[in-house]
Amino acid sequence: MDWLNAIIQGTLLGGLYALFAAGLSLIFGVMRLVNIAHGDLIVLAAYLALSVVTATGIGPLWALVIVVPAMAVIGYVLQRGILNRVMGEDILPPLLVTFGLAVIIQNALLLGYSADPQKLDAGWLETASVKIGPFALGLLPLLTFAVAVVVVWGLQWMFYHTALGRAFRATSDKQDIAQLMGLNRAHVFGLAMAIALAVTAIAGVLLGIRTSFDPSIGGSRLIFGFEAVIIGGLGNLWGTLAGGVILGVAQAVGAKIDPGLQILAGHIVFLAILAIRPRGFFPRIDG
Repeated sequence: MDWLNAIIQGTLLGGLYALFAAGLSLIFGVMRLVNIAHGDLIVLAAYLALSVVTATGIGPLWALVIVVPAMAVIGYVLQRGILNRVMGEDILPPLLVTFGLAVIIQNALLLGYSADPQKLDAGWLETASVKIGPFALGLLPLLTFAVAVVVVWGLQWMFYHTALGRAFRATSDKQDIAQLMGLNRAHVFGLAMAIALAVTAIAGVLLGIRTSFDPSIGGSRLIFGFEAVIIGGLGNLWGTLAGGVILGVAQAVGAKIDPGLQILAGHIVFLAILAIRPRGFFPRIDG
């Protein structure tokens, strides 16, 4: 029964990892852009929520009303002002720019907030649980997983059933032809980054409620996001959710064996899957 409980808890943890990864998956699917600063942007969203909560006294979940649009605007401006200028056939310039952006964000957060760990206080939500059979499941992990499913479903629906989604797919598949058909590639890419960072804002706030955070943790969040994306399959949003669940279960089972194995177990499973299925379990099939 303890092992089954570990698998259930790992599945719920996978919801948070899927939120880390959903923005990465969307950006790669639309722009073929690998955003090295993604983890630090998650942390930035957590700190923005902390500032909103401190300034207004509202709860961290209510802070999403401010943080989500703020991160969306940051994403659009970032893409239009910087990243569009370096995107092209060579993948190295965007990698270098986003790496530099990650360093800037981390040092700016250190300057503004110090290196002391911070946490978002959600009160009773952090300790509340529901009894399902012999298992006591935390309300916050259940909420996080439910949000991840809704976000992934929403992104999938938008991608395949809206005019914006058709613009994303057209620009992703044939950028030159999309330009000739009247689509503004720079604007479409800006909207994609805005939506990706809106999702990142949700991930950052839920991360801040679940655990403490400081300016240095962006790299590990980026790794978890990358692993979930690659396990699930590049560009596949539902695959990203599956990848997050697999990573979360691997970590939970590893912690059950030995608490020191939690993070390592996830990395080992990731490397094993990468060796067996280099494109992940559910790679996006173009064409």
